Amino acid sequence: MATLTVPPTPFSPHDDAIHLYKAFKGFGCDTAAVINILAHRDATQRAHIQHEFQRMYSEDILKRLSSELSGKLETAVLLWMHDPAGRDAIILKQALTKDFINLEAVTDVICSRTPSQIQTLKQIYHSTFGTYLEKDIEIQASGDHEKILLALISRPRYEGMEVDRDMAAKDAKELYKAGEKKLGTDEKVFVHIFSERSKAHLVAINSFYHDMYGGSLKKAIKSETSGLFERALLTILQCAENPAKYFAKVLNKAMKGLGTDDTTLIRVIVTRTEIDMQYIKAEYHKKYKKTLNDAVKSETSGNYQTFLLSLLGPNH
Repeated sequence: MATLTVPPTPFSPHDDAIHLYKAFKGFGCDTAAVINILAHRDATQRAHIQHEFQRMYSEDILKRLSSELSGKLETAVLLWMHDPAGRDAIILKQALTKDFINLEAVTDVICSRTPSQIQTLKQIYHSTFGTYLEKDIEIQASGDHEKILLALISRPRYEGMEVDRDMAAKDAKELYKAGEKKLGTDEKVFVHIFSERSKAHLVAINSFYHDMYGGSLKKAIKSETSGLFERALLTILQCAENPAKYFAKVLNKAMKGLGTDDTTLIRVIVTRTEIDMQYIKAEYHKKYKKTLNDAVKSETSGNYQTFLLSLLGPNH
């Protein structure tokens, strides 16, 4: 369930383009007007506005937004303007760029998306940046972490809900043998199963693992693996079970302690607003006993705060 609120009146990209152009004109930008329009338009509407702005003013609205806005607000709005696959491609490219390496972000995106979403973003990545996602991952990632990322983006996986229970039980046994049962860990088995099985199948493996060995697969991953490889496996497993709960945790971590990890905050809010933000808000409230809106409010300020809160919708 999305949290995006779109006005009930008929949408006019023509009017929006005019209002945005007016907001940009003169000394300083009417940022409130820009937020008021863009934070309440869905992906298709934003694409129409972009097209219309270009047609009417022979100018790329993204370039204009970039010159009118600044700081965290600029980052958030520019990311928001893209469609989901294009946005994921941009996030990955930025996170794989030499001076800004952010392998946590790369892991979060690749390990939480569906196989078909990954295929689309791979194509857009290549057509936009002229380089293959695999190639960039090979350069920046390493070890088992690199192996699991490459496996996820190169192997097709079943996306349906049907599960072969015998196979799931067998997989649970294989994971136990490769991890908790032996000294050391056979990471190959983890890479193979976690990158080739569907979400529904992984949920079944998890339940068999618990029934057969009395412990949780999540605990086994934590004790048998570490670092980014551990993060990748946990992300895959948690997003198979309950993506909203997973993202609520990521958001809480980004706002915990001293300072705020704005890169993560922006990434999660902007990428999930049109997908499952209602569920994320509910999970957040359940686990941390306060609303996500209140948490964001206490960690942000100014127009940047206004924009994020607009995407999050009513405070409940």
